[in-house]
Amino acid sequence: MAKERLISLDVFRGLTILLMTIVNNPGSWEHIYPLLEHAEWNGCTPTDLVFPFFIFIMGVAIPFAMPEKIFDGSTFNKIAVRALRIFCLGLFLNFFGKIELFELQGIPLLIGRLAITIAVCYALMGNFSLKIKTYVTLTVFVVLLFLAYSGIEAYQEVRIPGVLQRIGIVYFFVSFLYLKTRQRIQILTVVLLLLLYWVLMALVPVPGIGAANFEKGTNLAAWLDSVLLKGHMWVYSKTWDPEGILSTLPAIATGITGLLIGQWLNRPLPKLEIVKKMALTGILLVVLGLLWNTVFPINKSLWTSSYVLYTSGIAILCLTLLYYIIDAVDYRRGTKLFLIWGVNPMIVFFFSGIIPQGLRMIQLQNPELSTEQINLQKYLYSFWIAPFFNNPLDSSLAGALIYVGIWSFILWLFYKNNLIFKV
Repeated sequence: MAKERLISLDVFRGLTILLMTIVNNPGSWEHIYPLLEHAEWNGCTPTDLVFPFFIFIMGVAIPFAMPEKIFDGSTFNKIAVRALRIFCLGLFLNFFGKIELFELQGIPLLIGRLAITIAVCYALMGNFSLKIKTYVTLTVFVVLLFLAYSGIEAYQEVRIPGVLQRIGIVYFFVSFLYLKTRQRIQILTVVLLLLLYWVLMALVPVPGIGAANFEKGTNLAAWLDSVLLKGHMWVYSKTWDPEGILSTLPAIATGITGLLIGQWLNRPLPKLEIVKKMALTGILLVVLGLLWNTVFPINKSLWTSSYVLYTSGIAILCLTLLYYIIDAVDYRRGTKLFLIWGVNPMIVFFFSGIIPQGLRMIQLQNPELSTEQINLQKYLYSFWIAPFFNNPLDSSLAGALIYVGIWSFILWLFYKNNLIFKV
């Protein structure tokens, strides 16, 4: 039986998904405040904290979802199916914009894509028996992979990796590790994964390139992606993927770090004692990450070992502060907004990837150029938001905040009616 929800964790998750929504939905991608952009390569901005925070939070939540460490065939099946459902949701996001239906175009094609989306969403988020979940999820997974490698022109370059795909993989391994090992083994696993990844990236020569390096597109992780994911990588590079294969190893370490904190929070210890231990651990990891940065740069795209320690440390400190205020002191005023975001993160993430693509498929006549058309997303921003601001950075941020406001209303309705969508 699942333990009672940890409110500070839900609030932390809500803050993270809200920041993600702002970052991923600017009014204009050409005008973004620096803090809301990813680091060009090495380094870490607030935006670069979002993804590792998600994985860390997922790790923290595992002991609360499975307080009794019982590992049997049914438990393994549940974990595997949930991981695969998350993976398939992410994979479908990569398919949405490539779906072809006969020779449909424009609105008819959009309606067809949305109908398929609703069917897939129901299949992967519906509350069925475990047996039905297993068969349905496997069917969706096989169909998507078949399409990706079928040679059909529309899907021959569809991306296989992605954010949800990595979360699904990390969830599977971290859950398995939680149920089968003790904390000493989990700590040792983190250390070994981070050291192994460092050694591979720093010492192993890159085939066809030369010496080991940490540069964009020429490192060992990029080479492995180019071999195993050829034609199915990030659209902006097509030669490497920021959620690629090798860099998933240290991402698992991020999840285990969250798992260790989750087990601390699950212990029957005085809350102030937990706060002190977490704060010290967070500070230690941040310092270690900065020290390691001198030889293995903090880098999100490579998910370097220093990046794992640095971002995990910051995540621990953020959760510590929230845990102290909300759970230890029992002060919850002003947390409702983030709470309603935190209990329904998957529905926001999934449809935040669908909605912008759908808006871009709707074409309108450009009021300023009668001979040209403009997509609905650009139309709404250009004529309903941007004219009210002199600074394009402000108008772009306003576009993101309006989008957040719309989602906040939707999530409030879900929360009010006790609708929580789980995978």
